[in-house]
Amino acid sequence: MASPKKITLSKHGASALGYLTAAEAGNIPFPMKRVFWTYFTPERILRGKHAHKRTTVIVFALTGKIIITTETLSGRKQTFVLDKPNVGLLIPPMIWHTQRYSHTAIQLALADHPFDEKEYIRNYKKFQTYAKKI
Repeated sequence: MASPKKITLSKHGASALGYLTAAEAGNIPFPMKRVFWTYFTPERILRGKHAHKRTTVIVFALTGKIIITTETLSGRKQTFVLDKPNVGLLIPPMIWHTQRYSHTAIQLALADHPFDEKEYIRNYKKFQTYAKKI
């Protein structure tokens, strides 16, 4: 099973003019099938709280800060801080993850599958039963 990892996309420009970062074939390791974003999430709210059975996502903090906690099926827990708009976190399938946002955070997510509710594991105990099978 793959582990979560940070990826950095190229940043073009200069501080006097601004910057541009592009997500495109070649710098994203899968064909994108869905793009979504979250914003105005209160800081007290913990989002995510799920794993995907087959979907890989890359999450970016376009503004603000997002703290993502992940757990693999083997029980390895990691915490990642996203606070640069060109640095994302690649989250492979079967990784439990939660996100906490600063008030100004805008999260952009790129996914390799369209939305399918049946593809989500939203119960942590059920996620742990998958871990016992490996």
